[in-house]
Amino acid sequence: QFEVFVSYIEIYNETLKDLLHPATSPKQISIREDDSGGIVVCGAQTQRAHTIAELWSLVQHGTTYRATAATMMNTASSRSHSILTLHLQQQEGDPYNGEYRRAKFHLVDLAGSERNKRTGNIGIRFKESVGINTGLLALGNVISILSDEKRRPSGHVPYRDSKLTRLLQDSLGGNSRTVMLACISPADANFEETLSTLKYASRARCIKNRPVVNRGSLVALRELQLEMYFGGSSVPPDVPAAKEWEEQV
Repeated sequence: QFEVFVSYIEIYNETLKDLLHPATSPKQISIREDDSGGIVVCGAQTQRAHTIAELWSLVQHGTTYRATAATMMNTASSRSHSILTLHLQQQEGDPYNGEYRRAKFHLVDLAGSERNKRTGNIGIRFKESVGINTGLLALGNVISILSDEKRRPSGHVPYRDSKLTRLLQDSLGGNSRTVMLACISPADANFEETLSTLKYASRARCIKNRPVVNRGSLVALRELQLEMYFGGSSVPPDVPAAKEWEEQV
């Protein structure tokens, strides 16, 4: 049995926005760590997708709220970075006493690095460019450290320098695999941008992680969920409210 949940976050001027529920105030969304050191986005909606069609519908819905605007280089330029996250969980064996495996897929759309003399940005567009480049610079610094075997063991990795690197902390240097797709241009007018992008992606290729399968006990998972639901108190399994909540889950 598989379960798939979706969240869609936009990073606009170093502010988090819930693309699946745009009415949520950015002040309600925060980044935290769980007990195992994993990154959790609090305050953003996570919706279940039962079919591929439902998943694609959620992606399209969220994309309509992405921040875009015209510049001298692009008539529909992304003014933000976005992270579409798929949470997958698979139950194995007995539905109550078996095990589960879980995984998290981050699909990240990075806005392109911008030079103001080519984009002609002023005012709000210029401020957006600064926000975009801030995230890319921080990500580049993190990738440089993680890809350097001499610096990685003892060096500080500056994940907290931007919202982008903080959200991707457990995807870059944690229990994960990372793939980067570089969008480049064959036009000689874009040579500098193309070269910079290829160097950026080349460094990312050098990151070496050794991921393992995330396994756990369904009994332990259920107990943790019940404990969280009832405010941290220990609840016997025969409590009617606990049974009712389990059925809803």
